[in-house]
Amino acid sequence: MSKAFLVLADGTVFEGTSIGAEGSTIGETVFTTGMTGYLETLTDPSYFGQIVTQTFPLIGNYGVIPEDFESRKCFVKGYIVRELCSLPSNFRCQSDLDSYLKSQNIVGIAEIDTRALTKKLRESGVMNGMIISGIEKPVIENSLLEKIKAYRVDQSVETVSTSTQLSEKQNVVKDYPEINHHIFHSDKQIKILLWDFGAKYNIPRELEKRNAEVITVPYSYTTDDILKLDPDGIMLSNGPGDPADNTGVIAEIAKLVQYNIDAQASGKKMVPIFGICLGHQLLALARGCKTSKLKYGHRGGNHPVKEVETGRVFITSQNHGYAVQCDNLPSFAKLAFYNSNDKTCEGITYTDIPAFSVQFHPEACGGPHDTNFLFDKFIQNILTNKEAK
Repeated sequence: MSKAFLVLADGTVFEGTSIGAEGSTIGETVFTTGMTGYLETLTDPSYFGQIVTQTFPLIGNYGVIPEDFESRKCFVKGYIVRELCSLPSNFRCQSDLDSYLKSQNIVGIAEIDTRALTKKLRESGVMNGMIISGIEKPVIENSLLEKIKAYRVDQSVETVSTSTQLSEKQNVVKDYPEINHHIFHSDKQIKILLWDFGAKYNIPRELEKRNAEVITVPYSYTTDDILKLDPDGIMLSNGPGDPADNTGVIAEIAKLVQYNIDAQASGKKMVPIFGICLGHQLLALARGCKTSKLKYGHRGGNHPVKEVETGRVFITSQNHGYAVQCDNLPSFAKLAFYNSNDKTCEGITYTDIPAFSVQFHPEACGGPHDTNFLFDKFIQNILTNKEAK
């Protein structure tokens, strides 16, 4: 393997070996603590614009399994591992990870001290970086560092969202294993609109398990476009980037909220809402809350969150660099979950309309299924709302 280098915005250089495609790439350097689920990480649209560091030392040991992908392609800007497995072993394996990275034109680096890198990102905060391969040694000049510092993750939702409306049959392959035998399965089919800001495949899978027809629409749809489809419920998906950048989407969600407020006042049909990750943040911004960037974010499958009402702690999968600020929630926004480590907001229930949202991923795969019941809650909200009208 040829040499590769990771150059951070502060001038720190890590030397390793090249994996994936040769060349160079600039992105926001982050780390994830997941021990499994590297395929889901690579294909999670929420990682758009980011160079992802896997803290677990050996990556690629079960190869590439397309059935485990969470989207149509690999969205990371670059990939960093301590050791890449070249001889994977799994009965479902169809390829090795290095070949997959090459096919997706993802520049990566291996054989660096990922522990030292992670400690640096925790202490200094997330910073931009550049992976360079195919050269003997990079020349670290001010112009290069300024180029790295200038990078910003933008036009993220526009890039990862679907470009056309998709019906249930077009969403995902429905041959998935039944991993939870206690799901709430509605005997009446309901229609749920998935507003796609970078949705993972497992969101429509979880809804379809509960006998829901899922229609996926692009980020650019307006409230009028959505209401014309007459959905029984609306799912606000996960996605990448700074939530505050999406001013158009936030304005449309605010219109949707106002529609529900007006419908409730006049006794008409409301449309229950459930937001996940970016969808949680966008709904909060539409309702007058504020968001802020975290020092190094929450990424991995072992984050504890506490439910305010019951005091119960759940282990969750997370992938976000921004959070809704807890200290300025309006009176109609009730804190439902908070992070047990840093006390940041992890979920909100809105008391004036049938809407709730969470920062973590209840659809996690791979990851814990502790909060999978939130999909049941969403379905029950929809059925209760339908029966009341």
